Amino acid sequence: MLRKILLAAVAIVVLFLGFVATRPSTYAVERQTTVAAPPAVVYAELADFHRWEAWSPWAKLDPNVKNTYEGQPGAVGSKQEWSGNKDVGRGRMTVKDARPGERLGIDLEFIEPFASRADTDFVLSPDGAGTRVSWKMAGTMGFMEKAFGVFMNMDAMIGKDFEKGLAQLKAVAEKEASRPAPVPAAAP
Repeated sequence: MLRKILLAAVAIVVLFLGFVATRPSTYAVERQTTVAAPPAVVYAELADFHRWEAWSPWAKLDPNVKNTYEGQPGAVGSKQEWSGNKDVGRGRMTVKDARPGERLGIDLEFIEPFASRADTDFVLSPDGAGTRVSWKMAGTMGFMEKAFGVFMNMDAMIGKDFEKGLAQLKAVAEKEASRPAPVPAAAP
């Protein structure tokens, strides 16, 4: 009887491992919203990593997170590195494509609690008097990530954060767009 139980357990493990091996090795997550603000205003919030604290869904997870910034905000090659608690881990973002008012491409690298890379893109397009914002992330998954994916869907997991972040970005950008333009100083 014990032998039959062991054989059944081994068969289940082998079947599970075979199933995991057949799972896709890539993932993609995308969410969109429309913001009642011009593309330039929305882009300014995205391109400057210093501004992410106001809208990022992960910014409030660790009040003691250590952020460092490098390079000209919004320029290709500019970076943000972070190190925080178990909820935010450690990683870096590097701007790889910057087209003001149109697109911001980011190389996203997680170092801890697990190492992975993803391509993240914000695509902006005019939508009436506002801006359509598309937040996309795509990456590859190794065997362990695919096994995890059997129980937790990446789209569902990350998608909720994207939805929260887009709602917060919308609020911040719309507030910024509603501010009166600065009045130039009078000539002497």
